[in-house]
Amino acid sequence: MDRNRELLERLWPTSDQLALSAEAEHEMRTEDYVLEMPQSGERIVGRDRMRAMQQEYPNPPSIQLIRITGAGDHFVVLGRSDYSGDIYYVANVVEFRDGRIARETRIYGAPFDPPPWRAKYAD
Repeated sequence: MDRNRELLERLWPTSDQLALSAEAEHEMRTEDYVLEMPQSGERIVGRDRMRAMQQEYPNPPSIQLIRITGAGDHFVVLGRSDYSGDIYYVANVVEFRDGRIARETRIYGAPFDPPPWRAKYAD
């Protein structure tokens, strides 16, 4: 199995339990790591700033892995996040450099009711 994929599987657990210690997660990122969250306009630069942000999280969400797709240095991770009772789906575009995560772009979406006209096409 691809080493980068294994790293993502450890980072994104398939249960509500954290898969890694904060230190192990910190070491998985490059020094110049970048996290972008387009919906909120946030850009976190540097793995130390990411770690500091995570340490101040008032109520970390529980995350369930749905699927990891990709190979080499480029992956997309799909997950379901429960943030204090609010459910969001997340598409996380991940780029590796030298075996560490260099960049992530996380796109969140809340579930919604489909329009009636599409009902005949959906399973």
